[in-house]
Amino acid sequence: MSARRITLVFVLLEILIVVAGLALEGFSISALQTITRFSGRLSLLLFSAIFLLHQKPKILHAWLSEKFYLLFAVVHGIHLFELLGYVYLSGVELIPIRLAGGFLAYALIFIMPFLSAYHAQGRLSLERFYLAQTFFLYYIWLIFFLTYLPRVQGKLPNAGGNYAEHVALLGWVSTMLGIKLAGLIQFKRKR
Repeated sequence: MSARRITLVFVLLEILIVVAGLALEGFSISALQTITRFSGRLSLLLFSAIFLLHQKPKILHAWLSEKFYLLFAVVHGIHLFELLGYVYLSGVELIPIRLAGGFLAYALIFIMPFLSAYHAQGRLSLERFYLAQTFFLYYIWLIFFLTYLPRVQGKLPNAGGNYAEHVALLGWVSTMLGIKLAGLIQFKRKR
């Protein structure tokens, strides 16, 4: 699929999330929280495909285009915009360590499309790109894990959503790592 077409699909999905949030909650902080939450779920869906299939680029290119890191940056950038709006308007108090970890995650998300393009142009070696990609994938995975863990533990009671939803999402993020580790073990056995 072309990069423009799949980006348009995801932008339309983001718009649908906004419309649904406003229809359900009206123009309110609650609506912005719902929009932000489901935008994050859309980002998780996209990241899941990248995390699980990055070693099968033909599939990713067919489903998401060759610029799948750029697509993720756009989608998660929209989520960041919504998240910043929610934090500002709701007066949520930020936790410095989470803020620092999130800042690094967003920096990686916005840098990765450039690293991918440099690698495709031959300006970044395979070894360096692989190292950057591996760090990116596992660090962003960790951020998603640390997003849902405190919700399941009840440490973020105002996070929105319900307990079952948080357990399911934490379960999915944990399963992603299990799938990845099982694939690595199987790969090493074949060698």
